This record gives sequence, C-alpha cells and structure tokens, in this order.
Amino acid sequence: MVLSEIDSTNAFAAREYASMTGPTWVLALRQTAGRGRRGRAWSDPVGNFAATLVLFPKGEAPDRMALRSFIAALALYDAFSAVIGQTAPFALKWPNDVLLNGAKVAGILLETIALGHGAYGLAIGIGVNLAHAPNAADLPADAIAPVSLAEQTGVVIDPETFLSQLAQSYEHFEAQFRTQGFAPIRTAWLARAAKLGERITARTQKFEISGIFETIDEQGQLILSTERGQHVIAAADVYF
Repeated sequence: MVLSEIDSTNAFAAREYASMTGPTWVLALRQTAGRGRRGRAWSDPVGNFAATLVLFPKGEAPDRMALRSFIAALALYDAFSAVIGQTAPFALKWPNDVLLNGAKVAGILLETIALGHGAYGLAIGIGVNLAHAPNAADLPADAIAPVSLAEQTGVVIDPETFLSQLAQSYEHFEAQFRTQGFAPIRTAWLARAAKLGERITARTQKFEISGIFETIDEQGQLILSTERGQHVIAAADVYF
C-alpha cells in the first residue's frame, strides 16, 4: 500500500488495522508527523523512506513480538547491502538503529495494537534516510550523527524500489524466526552488531551505566559487563 501523504505510517496502521486481512506494508511518500522512540520527532523529507509492516501474530506474547525489531534490523542490513553491493559500511546498534560508516541511517519503531480480549497486532515502523539526513543541530548534543544513503554511498534509490528489496529481506528472516525461533536471528544480529566487545553506555530514564557490550540474551536484552558484575538491560538508549 503506497500513500502520497499521511501523518504517520504507524498511526495509520493503528487506525486501519481492522480493515487489513493479512501482513501489509504501508509506505508513505511523505509523513507529516513521523515519530521515533519515546515520542521523539522523526524528520521525513521527500525522497526518504517511511513505512510500516503490519503483522497479525496469533497467540504471541508481547515480549516475543518485540523480538521482531531484530528481524527488521537484519532485513535493513541485508537490503542496504544488496542495494550498494557491499556490507562493510553497515552495523546494527542495539536496540533498533542501523549505522552507516558509524552514523545513523535508519531507525525502527515497534508498537503493539490492542485489539481487545488480550489480543494484539503489531506495527513495525521503519524510517530510512535514503536521500536526506536531518540537521545534526536539531538533535540532542549526544545523539549519533545522522547520514543519508545517497550522501555516504552515492547510491540513489526511490522508496518504492527500496521497499521491494526490504520486503524480500524481511520475509527471509521472518520465515526463519517462525520455524527456528530467535536463536539464529540472535546469532546473525550479533555478527553485525556495532561495538560488540567494546565499552558503551546505556541510559534509561532512571539510571546510566557503562560497561563492555558482552552480548544480547535470548530475550534480546543487552548484557553489559561492568566492574560490579554483569547487568541485564531490557530497554535503554545506547551511546558510544
């Protein structure tokens, strides 16, 4: 589904979920109220990629649905690699960003959709700086610098063509997840992880902790090794 302009692809998914009968990609050529994690604004000029994959997980707990952020990250990594013909510039930043030459080129936002009677749908929002990067001056001082695919690689690709590649990559990893569980997804993600084995800082609304990025566990949680022992972190913003 390709829309010329809407407020937000995730918001559209929440409104229109009941009218969808199966997995659906919603692509907006322009968003007027795109958003990232923790309600942050997401800049979306014309030429960039803004889409949501709407899924209908049956009988899945929310914590299992949340693991699809890793599937989406792997799909983006492989789609980027296919588009430019190499993997070297890309890395995956926990929990939900894709880096290009160490700077942010894409982000992922998962939101559950309450359907009643304890059932949930899932919206996987994906934003990619295909053509333009936000002005770094408009971001927090400690935010990772944003870049665009075109600026860094010289590759120009339109959103609809990129969606075709991304959808193909996503289906590959989704099928693996359905048949084999999270283990192979975790292994593949770790092989592409940024700063694995290096010192990073995880910041939540309540605390900040620095340590060696050891791994992610079977629930996708960040494992940090510090002077006081191992710490398991379910949700945080990560800084290098």
